[in-house]
Amino acid sequence: QVQLVESGGGLVQAGDSLRLSCAASGRTFSISRMGWFRQAPGKEREFVATIRFSTGSTYYTDSVKGRFTISRDNAENTGYLQMNSLKPEDTAVYYCAADENYVDLRYKVYTYWGQGTQVTVSS
Repeated sequence: QVQLVESGGGLVQAGDSLRLSCAASGRTFSISRMGWFRQAPGKEREFVATIRFSTGSTYYTDSVKGRFTISRDNAENTGYLQMNSLKPEDTAVYYCAADENYVDLRYKVYTYWGQGTQVTVSS
């Protein structure tokens, strides 16, 4: 019943910015945490960032610290990933994921997953 839909991906040049959205739909549920992952062709899925919906506490992978900002709108059950100073190595399909139950932000296993949105950064 729960669906997560990513949007906001696209083709940009190095140094540009993009804002990804992750909207929850279907049955009503309370989001405990929402995370973002990415997967480039031929590579394994990589954790990017996560946020605790109740407190706003965040955690980022080192490669995006200072460039990406994760946020959320509790009333809309929607999460965002603001990506600045994009680099070609950021090119990947970006997926959002969420949990209803409390799970530590450091844990990388999530219950619900979106379909992904393509982000391509040209040099």
